[in-house]
Amino acid sequence: MSTTTRAAIARGPHLGWELADLQLDEPKAHEVRVKFAASGLCHSDRHITQGDAPVRFPMVGGHEGAGVVDAVGPDVRRVKLGDRIVCSYIPACGACRPCSTGHQNMCVKGLNAGTGMFLDGTFRFHLDGEDLGGFCSLGTFSQYAVVSEWACVPLAEDIPFEVGALVGCGVPTGWGSAVHAAGVRAGDTVVIYGAGGVGSNAVQGARFAGAKNVVVVDPVEFKRDMAKVFGATHTFADAQSAHEFVVETTWGQLADHAICTPDVVTEEIVNAAVQVVGKGGKVVITAVSKLGENAVRVHAGHMISYQRQVRGALFGDCNPLYDIPRLLGLYRSGDLKLDELITRKYRLDEVNDAYQDLADGKNIRGVVVHEH
Repeated sequence: MSTTTRAAIARGPHLGWELADLQLDEPKAHEVRVKFAASGLCHSDRHITQGDAPVRFPMVGGHEGAGVVDAVGPDVRRVKLGDRIVCSYIPACGACRPCSTGHQNMCVKGLNAGTGMFLDGTFRFHLDGEDLGGFCSLGTFSQYAVVSEWACVPLAEDIPFEVGALVGCGVPTGWGSAVHAAGVRAGDTVVIYGAGGVGSNAVQGARFAGAKNVVVVDPVEFKRDMAKVFGATHTFADAQSAHEFVVETTWGQLADHAICTPDVVTEEIVNAAVQVVGKGGKVVITAVSKLGENAVRVHAGHMISYQRQVRGALFGDCNPLYDIPRLLGLYRSGDLKLDELITRKYRLDEVNDAYQDLADGKNIRGVVVHEH
């Protein structure tokens, strides 16, 4: 028996999103069906339609989602029918080597993120006999999806679904890039390149961790203005201006940390980040580059002479089962701004308009509100 669900799918690069009615299988062992209420419009999904993500087409978009457990397969223990949940775009089984050593962000059950195939080698979405995967094995641009129970994190009754959706990816990715990956401490100077949905939360994480100077570089005035709402102390339209300010304000010692969260990371941004950090400084790369481009090309002498570090961050080094509830606790207490991240809400059939708004720099984060 299957369910029909309305979804936005990508058939290939540069074709945009297409709405289609899909057949959705019943959940199997350790799987649940989710009736999605909201889905965040993350830039990572735009990488699919721009050809910058190595995915299997056709693909159901969306990897930030919150909703209600609508059906439960055999052997499910983490959630039950009727539970409100957030979907973590990286599952956390709790038993594999990364999970059991405190690195749920690298759970081995996330290996099929680019295909959406389940661990038994099958798919749950179908269109005219063709199999489709959901991005990150989720597919939150669908009214309903079957997902692993390991991707489900309970969502308290007092948290709106629109807010819950964002803590499945963008919020912990940005926050954790500052707090966990960079390890920002009180009094630090931090430079953040790109102030969209992820960068804005890197700003919040850096400020909450106690950074003295939270410097944001973004060419879009709206995003610079919003960065101040989230805790930026100084904003600049270009990297050179930010560099000059950092030299002046630190008396030449330069920044402690640089975090790269632009829409697409480039060699130019990485080099600017390396040059803006001082002795023992750390550069964290959170955004991805275009497919086939090597954005990290740094002169070894620049690394050695100041003992600089360059590292990547996946999900901001966050542990979904621990950090998602913790971040929502900070939201509840007023210490984390999440409502302010949502610039505009869209219907599913407006998804292409929503991504055009993102490309035009109009949104910090758009959210699809599903109609049922």
